[in-house]
Amino acid sequence: MEEKDLLQLERLGISQEKLNSQLEAFATGFPFLDVINAATEEKGITVLCDEDRAAALKTLEESGARVTKFVPASGAASRMFKDLFNGLDTLEKGGELAADAPAERFCQHIKEFAFYEDELFAGKDDKGILAETLKEEGLGYGSKSKGQVKFHRYPEGSRTAFEEHLVEGALYAKDAEGKVNLIYSVSPEHLDAYKALYESVKAKYEALFGVKYDVQFTLQRKSTDTVAVNLDNTPFRKADGSLLFRPGGHGALIENVNEIASDVIVIKNIDNVIHQSGIEQTVLWKKLLAGRLLQLRGRVFDYLRRIDEGCDDSEFIWEMVDFLDKEFCVTFPEKDFDSSKRRMLARIHAKLNRPIRVCGMVRNLGEPGGGPFIVRDRDGATSLQILESVQLNPEDPATAGLFAAGTHFNPVDLVCSPMNYKGGKFDLTRFVDPQAGFISSKSYEGRSLKALELPGLWNGAMSDWNTQFVDVPLITFNPVKTVLDLLRKEHQG
Repeated sequence: MEEKDLLQLERLGISQEKLNSQLEAFATGFPFLDVINAATEEKGITVLCDEDRAAALKTLEESGARVTKFVPASGAASRMFKDLFNGLDTLEKGGELAADAPAERFCQHIKEFAFYEDELFAGKDDKGILAETLKEEGLGYGSKSKGQVKFHRYPEGSRTAFEEHLVEGALYAKDAEGKVNLIYSVSPEHLDAYKALYESVKAKYEALFGVKYDVQFTLQRKSTDTVAVNLDNTPFRKADGSLLFRPGGHGALIENVNEIASDVIVIKNIDNVIHQSGIEQTVLWKKLLAGRLLQLRGRVFDYLRRIDEGCDDSEFIWEMVDFLDKEFCVTFPEKDFDSSKRRMLARIHAKLNRPIRVCGMVRNLGEPGGGPFIVRDRDGATSLQILESVQLNPEDPATAGLFAAGTHFNPVDLVCSPMNYKGGKFDLTRFVDPQAGFISSKSYEGRSLKALELPGLWNGAMSDWNTQFVDVPLITFNPVKTVLDLLRKEHQG
């Protein structure tokens, strides 16, 4: 390790031990998980009946719980507009757009987008429309964050995705004093623009919903960046000889979430919003998930206190075993039942005394991404996990078809409790599975490299939490992955 490398590590806040651990991960890879089955309504996914829903809403209303909404908002809009970049490149090189090309469809429907402005687009040909959308002299959407893009049109004006989360917060995250707590994780290059956007709309939405906003912006820490390597696993160096570090993915945000002391933390992606005309089900189900979380937490806290008080009769032990199995799919290996009551109680206590999350799951419609599964942990017990396909061994016939057989999909609809039963807050970094990372192929200035992604925020970063999956309606899932998604009825109003 050269002296300049040590200085670079010091500037980033990355220890040499952490660097060595990352380099070792490239060499050894990450183990596949021991997947038992996809979570389904038969086992692993809870379906709330009318009685369950009424009870969850009552629990939330009577709890006085502090709710904080956390929005990962650092996603660049460049991927959202990738097809438009390709179309503009084709036109600038003298080519033509195919009739079914996404860029051509965008141009044909330009007036239907919330960001359409006569003075920018009227009378423009396809090339002009694409240029005005992407380039800095126009809307500049090619370099902005997705949260800064106008998603929805209203009589009083269009709203960005950022603003729609302000609206959601007012409708389900308002406390008894009318305060709404929101935290957006943003990229440093977009921070000033987000702050300016917030200041420009804050008064409007506070007056509209009769609330007071407490909005904070948090940055992904440079200390969570990961080193890149060459294809032979040696450290990748830039032209100036310095090591190349890259953002470690959304899993790095567990450190940002760890700073939040709140009874309930709602986590939802920046692009998953709906026009306010159709927001009723979204608001209802956020309240239902939060109420369900508080119900489960109440049971867990009661059990832990009774263990501390010395309750150790067999009926009580089996009640907790059944609770863990039914609500969190935590089952113990047979050998644990051969141990003494004292050891069994200690085992149960350890499983109960963890952060809790309730995750909404929608019916699987073939969307790419993670899904809900039951896995066997390294200690022999089982748990519920949100997995990506790369975490399953494709050569294992027992798991090869599990994603295709899964009935549900992860829309990133999480309601979390980071608080413990003694009134303090868990250190969430202690509940991360470091063996749940990813290695991907990337490039830098035309050179191939391997990149390391930290365990995902709702994957390995929450691996050691108690989890319940709840079936939620598809109307609550309205992501905007490409700009053409904004033409769907859920975004048109």
